[in-house]
Amino acid sequence: MLEVKLHDIGEGMTEGEVIHYFVKVGDSVSIDQPLVEVQTDKMVAELTSPCSGIVKQIVIEPGETVQVGTSLIYIEAAGAVKSQQKSQPESKQTVKKQVTPSVQAEKSSQPIFSRVLAAPYTRKIARDNNINLEDVHATDPSGRVTEEDVYRFLKGQQTSEESVQVAPQVAITKEIPDEIPFKGIRKKIAEKMTKSLFTIPHVTHFDEVDMTNLFKLREQLKASGESVGVSAFLIKALVISLKDFPIFNAELDEENSRILLKRNYHIGLATNTDSGLIVPVLHDADKKSIKDIHKEVKGLTERAIAGKLQPFEMQNSTFTVSNVGPLGSTGATPIINYPETALIAFHKTKKRPIVNDHDEIVIGHIMTLSMAFDHRVADGATAVAFTNRFASLIEHPHKLMMEMI
Repeated sequence: MLEVKLHDIGEGMTEGEVIHYFVKVGDSVSIDQPLVEVQTDKMVAELTSPCSGIVKQIVIEPGETVQVGTSLIYIEAAGAVKSQQKSQPESKQTVKKQVTPSVQAEKSSQPIFSRVLAAPYTRKIARDNNINLEDVHATDPSGRVTEEDVYRFLKGQQTSEESVQVAPQVAITKEIPDEIPFKGIRKKIAEKMTKSLFTIPHVTHFDEVDMTNLFKLREQLKASGESVGVSAFLIKALVISLKDFPIFNAELDEENSRILLKRNYHIGLATNTDSGLIVPVLHDADKKSIKDIHKEVKGLTERAIAGKLQPFEMQNSTFTVSNVGPLGSTGATPIINYPETALIAFHKTKKRPIVNDHDEIVIGHIMTLSMAFDHRVADGATAVAFTNRFASLIEHPHKLMMEMI
């Protein structure tokens, strides 16, 4: 009998809520067939079958929250009984195949089943398009099949747009509930924000940035056929500023009485979703062009909103950005994404009369920002110097270009 357990499918997750099962006791299942849907603190994920066989027992009821390592389902693997009957007690067979972390065999004599390495969402894409993952070439050096590999395989199979099936749209009538469950992502956000606020002595610094010249540059680029979002420029300027002020790309290690200055620049992107605040991570932002940053930020944001982020896309941020200007925000005192040292929020950009370098009153585009920082690690004067450096790069885009040469 094979034991399917809840394993860590997120960033150090410790528990998950069983949403519903795709199978029932007595059902025949095939390898990679969805068994159960689980809600973690960051995503909804499907656990799939590691083998073909029969569902013998479902242990946990839907709606229950269980710890990682808890047994969920028992499966009698196809051929297991037969192979045991044929095997002699004194004979030993060694099978060199991979075992998924969610499965544990009760007897060492049972056959071990091989499985293609792929994330749950990648498996779902393959199932929805009737693709056998064993037929898909993995481009990742680790041998893991990615969603890009599946899409590439699918594109090679399709001969026309008619081969793509579109699910019918169904009208949904929403009812406003009397209460909302406090669990899953929302509960995890609450726990993390509480820990941050009661651990870190927050200080918030407010500033203004003149976006006029940057907007002009964007219009020039757009006219030449290059459309890049404002966020990409802001992130690039932030990374340059963080290199000049590494204290804000750091983490306080109180236990060992040291401040860890991070050499990687992994920018967290606070994103509002229906499930709550999600923070996908733009890894190695310092090594990417503005155009690449624009493309990756767009993709990460879209996957966050759709609930399709992979675990590695939410890990190891060193500094977080919250772009709430498009929502209409004019100011806030943001809470730091623990255990980081600082977080910057970009607010609404407004047209205002300003005095330019020639002492002329003109209309400018002024964006407000708020920067929360850990006062144990940095001081107010350093925060002001940091935002001044950032503002200088944005207000004079040629300086930003010079820093990338």
